[in-house]
Amino acid sequence: MTATGIITAIIIGAIIGALGRLVVRGKQNISILVTIIVGIVAALLGTWIANLLNVNDTNGFDWLELIFQVVLAAIGVSIVAGMGGRKQTTP
Repeated sequence: MTATGIITAIIIGAIIGALGRLVVRGKQNISILVTIIVGIVAALLGTWIANLLNVNDTNGFDWLELIFQVVLAAIGVSIVAGMGGRKQTTP
């Protein structure tokens, strides 16, 4: 992978991760770095799923691939945000 490929993956990951965070309701206490990592993983998995279903190369913009990526990012954000756990207070 070239430097350009790495930079592109970071940019796409940030966009997909941010879109995933927008889809999830409420406040997520995760950092920008975690959002980018979740976005990169979601983008890769979404592209892989689109390839499996043969919807990765369509005329025009690949909306189905983007939907797969954003849904996976939303799931990833929910999982990572939920890993922080809820603090219980005792009276």
